[in-house]
Amino acid sequence: ASAIEADLSRRDFTVNAMALALPEPELIDPFGGASDLAAQVLRTPSGPEVSFADDPLRMMRAARFIAGYGLTPEDGLRDAVVAMAERIDIVSAERIRDELDKLLVVDDPSAGLWFLVDTGLADHFLPELNAMRLEQDPIHRHKDVLAHTIAVVAKTQPERIVRLAALMHDIGKPRTRSIGEHGVSFHHHEVVGARMTRKRMTALRYSNDDVEAVSQLVELHLRFHTYKMGWTDSAVRRFVRDAGPLLDELIELTRCDCTTRNQRKAATLAARM
Repeated sequence: ASAIEADLSRRDFTVNAMALALPEPELIDPFGGASDLAAQVLRTPSGPEVSFADDPLRMMRAARFIAGYGLTPEDGLRDAVVAMAERIDIVSAERIRDELDKLLVVDDPSAGLWFLVDTGLADHFLPELNAMRLEQDPIHRHKDVLAHTIAVVAKTQPERIVRLAALMHDIGKPRTRSIGEHGVSFHHHEVVGARMTRKRMTALRYSNDDVEAVSQLVELHLRFHTYKMGWTDSAVRRFVRDAGPLLDELIELTRCDCTTRNQRKAATLAARM
């Protein structure tokens, strides 16, 4: 049993550090994983500093467990991520990319995404998220761009490309924000955002196909609004042609962006689609 316990002690979280002895099923649970699961608590078998030093990617895995299984990180675990966030820099871009993809396709990634941002972990591989913590409109106090973004991600279907596009669709807003007599504007944020998306996804070693698909969705996500004067046959054909094989994904992204931001636009879109 001691060899098994030694092995389990090296697992990332207590809810993963359980085993069954056979042939008579007997639960081996030296670190209280079953009770943690029942209490919905996320803990590491050894101290979180030790666990995260062994493999800093576990800090990102924590975000996925929080979102995917509804677990609440113990204070010590969260504090360790805050203190050790820069250790994620030694992890390969490919491993970070794969873990981000896994988080994005859980039913509701919101709690995990907030964990990445609030602990400072995201600053090391996706700093564009924290940059979006600005109010859309300081006069009317609309939700900030990051809160809107995470809400859109949660609303879309749990499909990787759509979720990546939802995460990136407004990253151009901080760089294009201006305040004039008619309030806040973000002119051409979709073009700037597509360029930023391409650069960030390339740094995270996404495939060329993924980079092109997501950046194209980001660039086209406002196209629906350009037809507010009316959808002529030629406008519909142009919309379909420009979306190409990404038409379903573009409609999904646009619908979720609208319903999260503006109920009137959402009703219009529903009537059109």
